Amino acid sequence: MLRSDYSTWRCGSHELSLSRPRIMGILNVTPDSFSDGGKNFDPDAAIARGLQMLDEGADIIDVGGESTRPGATPVSAEEELDRIADVVKELADAGAIVSVDTRHAEVASICLKLGASIINDVSGFTDPDMVAVVADSDCGCIIMCDNEFRGNQSRKSVVLESSNSRRRAPEPRQLPPVRRRFTLPEEAPIMRSIMGFLADQARMLQRAGIAHDRICIDPGPGFNKTTDEDVVIQRAMRKLDSMGYVLMSAVSRKRFVGATSGVAEVTERDAATIGLSIAALEAGARVLRVHNVAQVSQAIGAYWSVAKKDPRQGFVSLGSNVGDRMGYLARACKLINEIPLTCVVAVSHAYETEPAYGIATPVANAVAEIRTELPPLVLMDKLLEVEDKLDRVRDPKTAGHGPRTIDCDLVWIEDERHAGPKLTLPHPRLGERDYVLFPMEDLMHDPERFFSHEGVDVLPPDDRVGRVTDELGVIEWE
Repeated sequence: MLRSDYSTWRCGSHELSLSRPRIMGILNVTPDSFSDGGKNFDPDAAIARGLQMLDEGADIIDVGGESTRPGATPVSAEEELDRIADVVKELADAGAIVSVDTRHAEVASICLKLGASIINDVSGFTDPDMVAVVADSDCGCIIMCDNEFRGNQSRKSVVLESSNSRRRAPEPRQLPPVRRRFTLPEEAPIMRSIMGFLADQARMLQRAGIAHDRICIDPGPGFNKTTDEDVVIQRAMRKLDSMGYVLMSAVSRKRFVGATSGVAEVTERDAATIGLSIAALEAGARVLRVHNVAQVSQAIGAYWSVAKKDPRQGFVSLGSNVGDRMGYLARACKLINEIPLTCVVAVSHAYETEPAYGIATPVANAVAEIRTELPPLVLMDKLLEVEDKLDRVRDPKTAGHGPRTIDCDLVWIEDERHAGPKLTLPHPRLGERDYVLFPMEDLMHDPERFFSHEGVDVLPPDDRVGRVTDELGVIEWE
């Protein structure tokens, strides 16, 4: 069964749509990471970096407290937990989808209790204790294939049996070295080994009660594999996709990336990482584990916008309480309709609403239904540009709740869940705002039921803020 039948990755309380690529930002809370050299070893710095990556476009933050670079010194579960516990909790409390990169069952267990949603096991769930931890939860599981854990036994000398004795087979005659005729080793044995391990571990997890749509597979580039083997695996990613599980590409800044691009400096390998990531997406991968979230997010967003048709429904809440309020609402709709890869499908009537959140005067509110193919964070920036074009003044003393010519709040986009200082989807206060829910009755039959189905806690009308007091009429924007 093809992976496309599994368009959602269930990770704890999160259901992550794979209708577009998802980015997992790498957060190494270690003193000896091969990539950042301990830059985020301080917990406060790590938390700040995690929040920054969310604003740069990360959908998941992968927190690790033990370096997996070649030659790294293993750390105990206690030390690993001491490094990452506060980071995991703070990011999870902020609403982020947090993955924990660990091989220790004790660390996984505690981090799940702290709010982590994914366990990324470098040992591929070969530890029965780790299997028991994830089976007792509803977290997402990433099976990584490290050759060290594949369990392949070394070849032993053949022992021949006879009726009287056991004797060792004679050593084979030494042949002169054979000159290589091909640039890469044969694909079949490599992929049989990789796919066999991943399939065995995935079936084992399913027998333990872990649903198919919780499982993600990662061939583990760079983990006890030669550069040539890594290239073979990357060329065969479509075969991994055919296994039917969520597929991850985790090539970021790896040694083989440097070998194929000719870039020796680890931190200079981001352009090559992007190239390999796009190739992986074309082969069916949908989760990209990367260091440079900002660059990858920009590149993948631009690539996806021209390579794939991906229109999604969305809603923008509009408000004005200064000057020609109806005029500002109309001009905002017109400007939103001019945003690239975006159009306004319908606009509710305008309504007079009670002041809320410290605003001093009544507000004219409406909701615009849109279709967009832009990533949510890019669309949010475009909406802020609309506000700027309509001369909105942002006074830091009013925390965004002062007088405004126009306010454009992105409240919901189809199949999108995001958390971060810059944008949270669905909007965290959507369910309490009468000035959003009431106008939406012009756009759909039952907005309360619609958003409740989307996981939004919708309050009864009497308990909402910004209640509608009057209808102001149709917004003439076209």
